[in-house]
Amino acid sequence: MPNYKSNKQNKAMDKVFGYELLLDCYNCKPKTSDNLDHCYSYLDKLVDFIGMEKQEPPSIFRTPRKTFPDKTGLSGWVPLANSSIVIHTLTKHNYVSVDVYSCGKFDPKKVIEFTKRHFEPKRIEKQFILRGKHYFKK
Repeated sequence: MPNYKSNKQNKAMDKVFGYELLLDCYNCKPKTSDNLDHCYSYLDKLVDFIGMEKQEPPSIFRTPRKTFPDKTGLSGWVPLANSSIVIHTLTKHNYVSVDVYSCGKFDPKKVIEFTKRHFEPKRIEKQFILRGKHYFKK
């Protein structure tokens, strides 16, 4: 996770194209990973919580059980003015994955805090990636 207190790191973060936070949430609160309204609300409210702007309302749908019997769950996304937030769930394991990608800075700790409150995972893995590190280099 980035440390916003380091001037050297802040300078490095200013010279990239984008920022991506990947979350893997294990053993989430039962019935949250398969609830369309709950996951829609998560996408819709997270955008405001982290100070982003929606281009359109979230879109979320069920994975067809017949097509993917081992991967029943939900998939959804919300397009942002600066990129997108994507969610995928696997109901059988109460698993939720979230990708927040933006060319504008955001606070990954706020995303993690919001996600923990919404899904109550017993375990969460986090990866924060600087994207396009060479985009602005001549």
